[in-house]
Amino acid sequence: MRVLLLTAPMVQLNTPYPATPYLTGFLRKWFHETGRPHSVVQADPALSLFLRLFSSKGVAHLAGEAANVANPEPHIATFVAGADRYIKAADCALRFLQGKDPTLAHRIAGRDFLPEGPRFAPLDAVGDSDDPRDDPLFTGFGNLGVTDCAKHLASLFIDDLADVIRDVLDPRFGLSRYGEKLAASAATFDEIARSLSAPPTYVDQTLAAIATELALEHKPSVVGITAPFPGNVIGAFQLARTFKRLDPRVTTILGGGYPNTELRQLAEPRVFDDFDFVTLDAGERCFVELIEFLERDRHEPEKLVRTYRRETTTSGDRVVFHTRASNDFRHAETGTPTYDGLPLSDYVSLLEMANPMHRLWSDGRWNKLTVAHGCYWKKCTFCDVSLDYISRYDVASADVLVDRIESLVAETGTTGFHFVDEAAPPAALRALAERLLERNVRISWWGNIRFEKTFTPKLAELLSRSGCIALTGGLEVASDRLLSLMKKGVTVEQVARVTRAFTDAGIMVHAYLMYGFPTETTQETVDALERVRQLFEQRCIQSAFWHRFAATVHSPIFASPKRYGIRILKDDELPTSSIRFARNEVSFVDPTETDHDALGEGLRRALYNYMHGNGIDLDVRRWFAPGHGRRYSVPKPTVPRDLVRTALNP
Repeated sequence: MRVLLLTAPMVQLNTPYPATPYLTGFLRKWFHETGRPHSVVQADPALSLFLRLFSSKGVAHLAGEAANVANPEPHIATFVAGADRYIKAADCALRFLQGKDPTLAHRIAGRDFLPEGPRFAPLDAVGDSDDPRDDPLFTGFGNLGVTDCAKHLASLFIDDLADVIRDVLDPRFGLSRYGEKLAASAATFDEIARSLSAPPTYVDQTLAAIATELALEHKPSVVGITAPFPGNVIGAFQLARTFKRLDPRVTTILGGGYPNTELRQLAEPRVFDDFDFVTLDAGERCFVELIEFLERDRHEPEKLVRTYRRETTTSGDRVVFHTRASNDFRHAETGTPTYDGLPLSDYVSLLEMANPMHRLWSDGRWNKLTVAHGCYWKKCTFCDVSLDYISRYDVASADVLVDRIESLVAETGTTGFHFVDEAAPPAALRALAERLLERNVRISWWGNIRFEKTFTPKLAELLSRSGCIALTGGLEVASDRLLSLMKKGVTVEQVARVTRAFTDAGIMVHAYLMYGFPTETTQETVDALERVRQLFEQRCIQSAFWHRFAATVHSPIFASPKRYGIRILKDDELPTSSIRFARNEVSFVDPTETDHDALGEGLRRALYNYMHGNGIDLDVRRWFAPGHGRRYSVPKPTVPRDLVRTALNP
C-alpha cells in the first residue's frame, strides 16, 4: 500500500502547511513499528499551482487571455499594456522570492526592473515633501534594507498578477485561498457541485495536470488530502476527482480543519463521488483504523473511528458515520514531523507589509511543531471549545520536544521554528526554554500564547535567551467588560504588563483583536481602539489584526445565546436533517444594533498606520469617516489617555 498525502490549494506560500509533515512522520513511524510493508510520501500541489501560474509561461498565458477582455478594468489594462515586461520579470521575481537569486535585490529596489501596477500606488503617496527620506520605502526599510525593500516590491508584483488572475482566469482564485466563499458554512453541496461540473478554468486545468503528474510519479493506492480552511475545499475536490478519473480503484480521504469544524453533520452522498472517506479531528487514529480496514479488504467498517463513508442500500445512498470509541495517540507518541519529499527550496517568501512582526506569517521558512495538543484554558466563549483540537489537552515533555527540534534541524538545515499551538502553556514553555539552554540547542522560535500573568518579566527574559523572537496572543475586544463576558481570563492592564515584559526582553508581540462581539457598543469599540493605540504607544505590541466576531455552532455562545444577549436567526436553527453539507458560522441578531461594518473600516485603517509607526498620537476618532456634517462620526473615547502608562508604572 502506497499512501500519498497532499495539501489542497491555496495556503500560505513561505513554508509547508504542517498537516502532511505531521501525518507523514507519524505513519512512517507506525509502519516501521508494526512491521507493515506500506510506504507514505507527501507533495504540495498548492505550491506547484502557484509556481506554474506565476511563472513566465503562466503569465504569458494570462496575457493572452487578458488581451481578449472587452472593456477591461484599469488594473487589467495596465497589465496588458506592460505584458512583455511582466512575462520577462516573472521567473526572475520568483527566483528572488525563493532566495535563489539574492543579488537581484539591487535591481528590483531601483524600481525600474519590475513593472508596477495598482498595488504599487501607496508607495508614491509621499505627500508634499521633496525629501527622498520621506519616501515610504526609505522610512520602512532604511538605507541598508535593500533586500527587504526588493522583497516588498516583488511581493506587490505578485499581488498585481494575482488580481489579474482572479479577474481574467478564475474569479475563485486568491493567493491564500481558492473558492473560499463557495465552501464557507454551505448547508448544501449544490454550489460546490455546480462549480466542480462547470467547464474548467485555466487554474482548474493546471491543478489537474499537477495531480496527473503526481499520480504517474507516485502511483498511490491511498490519497489523503488536507483541507485546513474553506479556501482549500474546491481544490481538494478537484484533486480527488482527478485521481479517481485516472484510477477509480484509488482510495481518497478528506481530512483537516475544514471537515473538523464544518462537516460534523455531513449527510450529502455526493461528497463520496470524489472521496471514499471523510475523517474528523486528529488524523493519526483515524488513519490507522482506515489502513487496517483496507488491509481487511474493507470488512468490519464498524471498527473505523470518526469516519464518514457512503453505503448503498435498496432505498438509495446514505452517509454513515462510524464513531467507535478509541483512544487517540498521545502527543508524545505521534513522532517527529518530516518534510521529506517537499521541495523546501521552492517555497516563496512574501513581504507585503513593512512590519517586522507581521512579516513572520509570510516571510521565511519555519519548521512547524506543537508544544501541546489542545488548549489548557478552553473557556473562551467564542471558541470551538467542544471540539477535539481545543478540548483534548495533552502536552509532551520538554526532552521529547527538543529531540524533535534537533531532528528537524538535522533534516531541514534550518533553525527557525513556529509553535502552532492554540495556546502554548507557560509551564511547558518554561521547561522547553530551560532544556534548550541546557542542551545548547540554538534556534529562533515564535508561537501563540495567552497573555496571562504567569508570563513575568523573568520568564520573558528566559524565553528570549532560549531563542524566542515573537509571540502572538488574543487581546480580543480590549474591554474588561467584554473580556469578562467571553471568559478570556485576562484584563487590559494585565495584558499591557505582560506584553511590555516581552518587548523589554526583545520579543516582538502581535495581538489578535476582535470587534462585533455580542452587545459591544460603538462606545466600547472606540474605547477598545484607544486602548490598542496606547499599547502601541507604550511599546507593548508591535503588530495586531482585527477579526470580525463570528458565532459558531461549537461555541458556548451558540449553546446559550440568551446569556450573551443575542438571538440566533431561525434560518440557522435548522434541524439536523436539513443540514446536508457544512455548518459552522451562524447568523444572529444583536439588539445593540452597532454598525460593525462601518466601524471595521476605521479599525483596520488605524491598525495599518500603527503598524507602520504612523498616527499613534492622533485622536482615534480620526480613523472613522465623519458623517452628517459632524467632525467625527463616533463618540469621544472615555478611556484616560494614560491608562496603559499608569498600568505599567503603578
